[in-house]
Amino acid sequence: QVQLVESGGGLVQPGGSLRLSCAASGFTLTDYATAWFRQAPGKEREGVSCITSSERTTYYVDSVKGRFTISRDNAKNTLYLQMNSLKPEDTAVYYCAARGTCTGYSLGYGYHYWGKGTLVTVSS
Repeated sequence: QVQLVESGGGLVQPGGSLRLSCAASGFTLTDYATAWFRQAPGKEREGVSCITSSERTTYYVDSVKGRFTISRDNAKNTLYLQMNSLKPEDTAVYYCAARGTCTGYSLGYGYHYWGKGTLVTVSS
């Protein structure tokens, strides 16, 4: 069965850290560019980060640069998003997704697979 399953979300205080995981099954992440999106309550879905299939290039939305790091463990077929210095405005449901390339990744179309999301709440 082909699927992406996110985990690692939760409640964290401002300034704290979380690491999100996205486990793939039924296909190999190394064959795809993989991205993280988020959707806050009442807001549109936003592309957060993307990593190319070769892992040579990563992309980040300006609001998370220097705080978030995308990575992949090919042996575990798992994508990660390390989130540091979290802010209340990072509160959202975070989704992972896979497509051919990172070009235009933030537009949100052309993805072959999507996960169901994990909730991140940043609050004191």
